[in-house]
Amino acid sequence: MTRPPAPDIPFVADELTMLNAFLDYYRAALLDRAWGLDAGQLAVRLEPSTLTIGGLLTHMAMVEYNWYRSRFAGGEQHEMFTSLDWDADRDAEMALATTLTVDEIVAVFTESVADSRAHVAAAASLDDLSAKPNNDGEHWNLRWIMIHMIEEYARHCGHADLIRESIDGDICD
Repeated sequence: MTRPPAPDIPFVADELTMLNAFLDYYRAALLDRAWGLDAGQLAVRLEPSTLTIGGLLTHMAMVEYNWYRSRFAGGEQHEMFTSLDWDADRDAEMALATTLTVDEIVAVFTESVADSRAHVAAAASLDDLSAKPNNDGEHWNLRWIMIHMIEEYARHCGHADLIRESIDGDICD
């Protein structure tokens, strides 16, 4: 199986197209860090951190559902994440990866991305406000959410780069 290429990011585009392109680039980059790894490799961590590539994928799946489905659209978080014991483990979404197969991890991640894309496509404007407010009663607009997600992916892709390099020396471009 050939490693999938990174999606192109246009040099000139409207704001929504550009935000989607950067977000899709980082989504693909995180998934790329898992490319070709087995379940044991997806569970590799660099001490003292508990981060793993598999855990980063399940974490970002939860984050996708949380920001787009729950906060923005007003729906419920995916049941896979609401059923976790958060009192026992505040990083339960990351530990979840150890209970899933590689295919299941990839599936939950790609399903969460598809769900998020559908919420963005259904929005009238980047100025649309989240259905649910923050703790201060303020709402986020879709633009803020998308920029936040780009930042979140960029940070975690850096983590995944280091973990992947420690596994097999693969230096991700």
